[in-house]
Amino acid sequence: MAKPNKKGPTATIDVYCSQCKTQLFKYRKGGKGALVKCFKERISKDFTETPCTCPGCDQSFARDTLVRGTPAYKIMGGKVFFK
Repeated sequence: MAKPNKKGPTATIDVYCSQCKTQLFKYRKGGKGALVKCFKERISKDFTETPCTCPGCDQSFARDTLVRGTPAYKIMGGKVFFK
Protein backbone atom coordinates (compact mmCIF):
# COMPACT_ATOMS: atom_id res chain seq x y z
CA MET A 1 0.00 0.00 0.00
CA ALA A 2 1.12 3.54 -0.72
CA LYS A 3 2.09 5.98 2.02
CA PRO A 4 0.10 9.23 2.39
CA ASN A 5 1.35 12.21 0.43
CA LYS A 6 3.86 14.10 2.64
CA LYS A 7 2.90 17.49 1.26
CA GLY A 8 -0.82 16.81 1.53
CA PRO A 9 -3.64 19.30 1.03
CA THR A 10 -3.16 22.99 1.84
CA ALA A 11 -6.63 23.78 3.23
CA THR A 12 -6.95 23.20 6.99
CA ILE A 13 -9.91 22.26 9.14
CA ASP A 14 -10.41 22.92 12.85
CA VAL A 15 -11.10 19.76 14.89
CA TYR A 16 -13.17 20.15 18.09
CA CYS A 17 -14.26 17.90 20.97
CA SER A 18 -17.96 16.95 20.70
CA GLN A 19 -18.54 17.06 24.44
CA CYS A 20 -16.95 20.35 25.56
CA LYS A 21 -16.34 22.10 22.18
CA THR A 22 -12.61 22.62 22.90
CA GLN A 23 -10.39 22.95 19.83
CA LEU A 24 -8.07 19.95 19.57
CA PHE A 25 -5.98 20.71 16.46
CA LYS A 26 -5.74 22.21 12.99
CA TYR A 27 -5.49 19.47 10.36
CA ARG A 28 -4.76 19.45 6.62
CA LYS A 29 -7.61 17.21 5.44
CA GLY A 30 -8.11 16.01 1.89
CA GLY A 31 -11.47 14.94 0.48
CA LYS A 32 -15.06 15.47 1.53
CA GLY A 33 -15.74 12.50 3.80
CA ALA A 34 -15.90 12.03 7.55
CA LEU A 35 -12.82 12.35 9.74
CA VAL A 36 -11.76 8.74 10.38
CA LYS A 37 -8.00 9.11 10.87
CA CYS A 38 -5.54 11.95 11.26
CA PHE A 39 -1.96 11.50 10.10
CA LYS A 40 0.37 13.15 12.63
CA GLU A 41 2.49 14.73 9.88
CA ARG A 42 -0.58 16.61 8.59
CA ILE A 43 -1.47 18.21 11.96
CA SER A 44 -0.39 21.83 11.56
CA LYS A 45 -1.17 23.01 15.11
CA ASP A 46 -1.83 20.75 18.11
CA PHE A 47 -3.70 22.09 21.17
CA THR A 48 -3.69 18.86 23.23
CA GLU A 49 -1.27 18.32 26.14
CA THR A 50 -1.47 14.51 26.10
CA PRO A 51 -2.02 12.63 22.82
CA CYS A 52 -5.59 11.48 22.05
CA THR A 53 -7.06 13.20 25.15
CA CYS A 54 -9.16 16.36 25.21
CA PRO A 55 -7.57 19.10 27.38
CA GLY A 56 -11.00 20.44 28.38
CA CYS A 57 -12.90 17.35 29.57
CA ASP A 58 -10.16 14.64 29.64
CA GLN A 59 -12.15 12.31 27.40
CA SER A 60 -10.26 10.05 25.01
CA PHE A 61 -11.18 10.87 21.38
CA ALA A 62 -8.74 8.68 19.40
CA ARG A 63 -6.26 5.80 19.45
CA ASP A 64 -2.59 6.11 18.56
CA THR A 65 -1.85 3.72 15.67
CA LEU A 66 0.07 3.10 12.46
CA VAL A 67 -1.77 3.45 9.15
CA ARG A 68 0.20 2.21 6.12
CA GLY A 69 3.38 2.48 8.18
CA THR A 70 2.76 6.13 9.12
CA PRO A 71 1.89 7.32 12.68
CA ALA A 72 -1.74 8.42 12.90
CA TYR A 73 -4.67 8.96 15.27
CA LYS A 74 -7.67 6.71 14.62
CA ILE A 75 -10.70 8.82 15.58
CA MET A 76 -13.49 7.22 17.65
CA GLY A 77 -16.93 7.76 16.12
CA GLY A 78 -18.89 10.74 17.44
CA LYS A 79 -16.11 12.06 19.70
CA VAL A 80 -15.00 14.96 17.44
CA PHE A 81 -16.43 17.29 14.81
CA PHE A 82 -14.76 19.67 12.39
CA LYS A 83 -15.43 23.00 10.62
